[in-house]
Amino acid sequence: MTDFFERSLIVHEQLRGKIGIVGKMPVTSRDDLSLAYTPGVARPCEVIANDQSQARELTIKHNSVAVVSDGSAVLGLGNIGPHAAIPVMEGKALLFKEFANIDAWPICLDTQDVDEIVSTVKRIAPVFGGINLEDISAPRCFEVEQQLQDIGIPVFHDDQHGTAIVLLAALINAAKLLDRDMTKLRVVINGAGAAGTAIARLLRCVGHSPDVCVSVNDVVVCDSKGAIHRDRSNLAEYKQELLKYTNRMNRSGRLQDMLEGADVFIGVSKGNLLSVDDVSKMADDSIVLAMANPIPEIMPDDAKSGGAAIVGTGRSDFPNQINNVLAFPGLFRGALDACASVISEEMKIAAAYALAAATTDLSPEKILPDPLDRSIAPQVAAAVAKAAMQE
Repeated sequence: MTDFFERSLIVHEQLRGKIGIVGKMPVTSRDDLSLAYTPGVARPCEVIANDQSQARELTIKHNSVAVVSDGSAVLGLGNIGPHAAIPVMEGKALLFKEFANIDAWPICLDTQDVDEIVSTVKRIAPVFGGINLEDISAPRCFEVEQQLQDIGIPVFHDDQHGTAIVLLAALINAAKLLDRDMTKLRVVINGAGAAGTAIARLLRCVGHSPDVCVSVNDVVVCDSKGAIHRDRSNLAEYKQELLKYTNRMNRSGRLQDMLEGADVFIGVSKGNLLSVDDVSKMADDSIVLAMANPIPEIMPDDAKSGGAAIVGTGRSDFPNQINNVLAFPGLFRGALDACASVISEEMKIAAAYALAAATTDLSPEKILPDPLDRSIAPQVAAAVAKAAMQE
């Protein structure tokens, strides 16, 4: 088996960083210097001083994103701090460039205080066209994102919404393959952190008609103590919020209890939680999307042995990888192109349906496109920009 861990370490040692800055204009003469810097640069400064919106037209602001983390929830490594988070944020910046030609900068903050994070992001926002929040633990991530929605540029927590968008696209295609009505699916989500909460939120409104929001009506979210229901005491505020649109039947019990008769299992928790027997108690031809990394809640072969018709994971070495890179580059490309000030629910849903529609040769082993398919981001971007402009 390929040892990606040691190979990656060697690459990082050799490169000392995966990204760098490349100038867009030459500086080989005094004339070049006068245009790029003083005295010529004074003129665009004056134009922007008179009209701040011109910063989008005259500077990097139109095509730049800050990838902001406090290092509190990095991959599956936990709270490893801002310095150790740098390689991940660099990698994210590289993916922005590779898939959507967006210039992104890793910003790793040496604080895990909500007010300090919010204040810092607001102070650096003038130079950026968007903010991608990354690897910030719950519930802090919810508070930070909510408090930054009024700064005039899109602020998006990818661990929440990027995961939810790709998951929704996978579920759309899985339901299509199995000829299921999405609104009638019985769904169990295990994991009430950033990703699980965002998935539940997105499933409450998976499409629009002029007057109606179409929902997946039967969704139960579980945490380490089992189903989140109205009779549980000492629920955190964000878990209480979930109950406004999940567990309408007020079911209680363990995860395994919730799985009996369920059509869909969505895992954003930890590895090896489910057995073949657990899956066998789900509805016939169930959908199992087990996204814990690096070890999923159940391995694909075991899920299929239990009767699952379609299985997805977060891993690249199995079919149906649910990978955020399918969503965030195109989402930000579309938001930047439309000069959007926020990323709305309608834009997220548009991204999910565009991603689902972009999947060719649909089969139980292929409910999403290849993460390396460079045609996906432009398709997602076009749908997101259209939704933004319609709003």
